[in-house]
Amino acid sequence: MTASAPAAHLAQLNLATLLHPLDDPRMAPFVEMLDPVNAAADAAPGFVWRLVEEGSPDATGLRPAGEGVIVNMSVWESQEALWDFTYRSGHLEVMRGRRDWFARHVEAHLVLWWVPAGHRPTVGEALERLADLRAHGPSPRAFTFSSAYTATEAASPAGL
Repeated sequence: MTASAPAAHLAQLNLATLLHPLDDPRMAPFVEMLDPVNAAADAAPGFVWRLVEEGSPDATGLRPAGEGVIVNMSVWESQEALWDFTYRSGHLEVMRGRRDWFARHVEAHLVLWWVPAGHRPTVGEALERLADLRAHGPSPRAFTFSSAYTATEAASPAGL
């Protein structure tokens, strides 16, 4: 294995409960940002993969977490790459407007976990990690930016 082929990548799932249907005019600013933000993610340093619905450029039509809940799931080479995209790119505009478009979550809505390089997590796998985070709190199996674990910690017997 070379330095350019890491053993693990960081997966993330983020849920957002819509305040209005996507075709509602109040959601237009969010919908208008989808393509540019997704294109920026695809071109971002460290980006590996993101969930898209078949025949669509995004995953907003999928509802695996319930009606009115959209999902965003992606894989990144490192936590730093995901952090930089999330908080140091055009994606920050989405973050700033989120209260206009999405309900506040009372429980965890974002989960991070390490996957073997080359693995594409399923939505079921992601929802299981989120359930684990909600039930047991942060661990090497399921964590957040503020409670992060390394890939090495996740690969240890305690992290399985």
